Amino acid sequence: MRESDPFENPAAQQLKLFLYLVPVVGFFPALWSLYYRSGSKQERDLSRVVVTLTLGWLLAYLLLGVGAETVESWSLPLLVTSSLLTSGFFLTNVWLMVRLWQRKSVRLPGVSQLGDRLP
Repeated sequence: MRESDPFENPAAQQLKLFLYLVPVVGFFPALWSLYYRSGSKQERDLSRVVVTLTLGWLLAYLLLGVGAETVESWSLPLLVTSSLLTSGFFLTNVWLMVRLWQRKSVRLPGVSQLGDRLP
């Protein structure tokens, strides 16, 4: 007799997708899902969005931090921009959680198209 997958339950699947949308932390299970090509089509699509969004935020955050350290006269504006970027990243993840809860599409213009280019 075959054991059933605990994530076959729709509520558990939904909870798993919410985990992917937890800012920063959800990046790792989403990356795992993409690397091993596991999960449903919806899970892989959401994983692509999460990985692309997180890597974009991280790259911009690091560049703004390095710029703030390098150019002292631009330090404050770059740090304010970095904090606004981070707030936007977190709010975007919360907004995507709400859309997931409403069972609507979680695709983001630009981010989803870029993520679709991932293997």
